[in-house]
Amino acid sequence: MELRQLQTFLEVAKHKSITKAAEALHISQPALSKSIKALEEDLGMTLIVRTNKTSDLTDAGMVVVEYAQRMTALMDELTTTLNDMTNLARGQINIGLPPFIGSLFFPKVMAEFHKTFPNIEINITEYGGARVVKSVEDGEFELGVVVLPVSEEDFNVFPIVEEEMKLLVHQDHEFASREQVDIKDLTEEEIIFYNEEFALHQILRTHFITAGFEPKILFKSSQWDFMSEMVAANLGITILPQSICNRIVNEEVKILGLKPNILWRLAVITKRGRYISYAGRTFIDFILKAKLFSQTT
Repeated sequence: MELRQLQTFLEVAKHKSITKAAEALHISQPALSKSIKALEEDLGMTLIVRTNKTSDLTDAGMVVVEYAQRMTALMDELTTTLNDMTNLARGQINIGLPPFIGSLFFPKVMAEFHKTFPNIEINITEYGGARVVKSVEDGEFELGVVVLPVSEEDFNVFPIVEEEMKLLVHQDHEFASREQVDIKDLTEEEIIFYNEEFALHQILRTHFITAGFEPKILFKSSQWDFMSEMVAANLGITILPQSICNRIVNEEVKILGLKPNILWRLAVITKRGRYISYAGRTFIDFILKAKLFSQTT
C-alpha cells in the first residue's frame, strides 16, 4: 500500500466517481481503476461499490477515507515543516471557505495577499460552514473561515467579523413600515431559509426555538441573491447579514432590525495542536490586519 494509492482513493471518494476522479487527477480511468483494485487487494477488502454512474463507499471504504485523510495531512505537515525550516520563500495554503463569506469579504483580500506574497499558493475549496469545521478537524484544510461559535477546545479561533443579522420583507408586507421586528412576531411567517449545510441554519433555528416556535420554512437556499430576490417577489421573508443587505438595491425589499439582536460572527480557525505552516501563519496575520468589516460598510 502506497500513499499515492490512498491519495487517489480519496479523490474517488470525494467525487463518488472513478471517471470524475480520473479527470481531476489527469490520469486515465483504467489506470485509476487499477490503482484502486490494487489497494483493495492489499487490504483484502472491497472499498467501493461500482455502478454505471457512481462509486459508493463500503463501510471499509469509509474507514480507509478517515485514515487516509489523517495520513495525507501528516505528510503535508511534514513537507510544510521542512520547508519552513529551510526558509523557502514559497508555500501553499489549503483554505475552506463558505460561499457566502467568500463572495463578500475575500476577493480584495486575496488579491492584496497575492500581490504581497506572490510565491504563496492559495487553494480554496467552497463548503458550507459545518463542513468547513469538519474538514479543518480532519486535516483536509490547514485553516478555514467559519461562523461562530465553534469549540475553542478543539480549534484556535481568530475572530475577523461581527455584524447584525437583518430581516428582509417585501415593501407591501405588514412589517414594512417598522424599523424593528420582534422574532416572536414571525411565528406565522413563511421564511426563505438556509440549507442544513450552513451554520446559519442551526443558529437561526435555535433563535426561533428559543422564541417558542419552529420556523415555517418555504424554501432553503445557499445563495443570498436568490433569497433576497424571493423576498422581492413577495414569496416570503428572510434573514441576512448586514454586509449582504448593503448590496441589495431592489427597492421592493425593506430591511429591518431584529429583536433580540442576532449577531453573525466570523473567524478563521485552525486545529489545536496541529502545526501551522509559515504560509498559513502569514495569511492569518494578514487577514487580521485587513479589517474585513470596514470594507463592507
